[in-house]
Amino acid sequence: MRQTSSGESAPSRRSFILAGHQHEAPPVAPGLYVVATPIGNLRDITLRALETLAGVDQIACEDTRVTLKLLDHYGIKKPLIQYHEHNAVAIRPQILAALTGGTRIALVSDAGTPLISDPGFKLVREVREAGLSVIAIPGASSVLAALASAGLPTDRFFFEGFLSAKQNSRRNRIGELARIPASLVFFETGPRLAAALGDLAEGLPGREAAVCRELTKLHEEVRRGSLTDLAAHYADAADPRGEIVVVVGPPIETGPPSEDELDAMLRDALTRGSVKDAVAEVASISGLGRKEVYRRALELSEGRDG
Repeated sequence: MRQTSSGESAPSRRSFILAGHQHEAPPVAPGLYVVATPIGNLRDITLRALETLAGVDQIACEDTRVTLKLLDHYGIKKPLIQYHEHNAVAIRPQILAALTGGTRIALVSDAGTPLISDPGFKLVREVREAGLSVIAIPGASSVLAALASAGLPTDRFFFEGFLSAKQNSRRNRIGELARIPASLVFFETGPRLAAALGDLAEGLPGREAAVCRELTKLHEEVRRGSLTDLAAHYADAADPRGEIVVVVGPPIETGPPSEDELDAMLRDALTRGSVKDAVAEVASISGLGRKEVYRRALELSEGRDG
């Protein structure tokens, strides 16, 4: 809960300030409100989000200092509950009990849409299982902002989040992601960016990419190029500061695989699952028809069993 300097709970009020004018927030129904907040520019918040934050009884957030900057900017005063990955097990039952009692609670992250690489999934699931309401209040997302500004295909994309800090694990995961026929979206930190781009360039040869930094903020930067060129640039540059999203374009289309390539893909997939699973995976990756892939998978499977 938010505390004033004197240690007393801060008074709650159902209003917010916009363009110098105070607005009364309409009443909101009991439930958990998953509210998207700005990823940098405080003006990137919806009117509905402001009304919701002003209308709930409490706000669950990751870092009270970050959330207070937003609330103070819009003149919103609410009790705050810290809810993050380190205390979620202890705090989740308390939030659930409050919701069961009719309390209206908003869930926010430090920036962007909650549950996107932030804690909250288990809370939402348990609230749903308890038969209580969960209402999404959409808004800013660094993933969508990066896709919109990267100039790379957006018809299909796969959000990976942070790659492992350990090089072997990172390279293995990149090898798995190479099979996905879509643009890939990663979060990364400044100190690890150059190493990650180097491994991406090696594991995803020939692909175009964009490094999107400090989106919506004063020093916003989007640098585009091949993964090889981007890796070389950041290897020679000082560690970039701020929030970073990396978008990598989809695999380069090279036509259907040869018979040998198809066999290699199927043998690899068959080591991880059933014939049905292998066929679904390879058909998706190769673009070949399921009947053709299934026929060859049966031949390989029978040969392996024999």
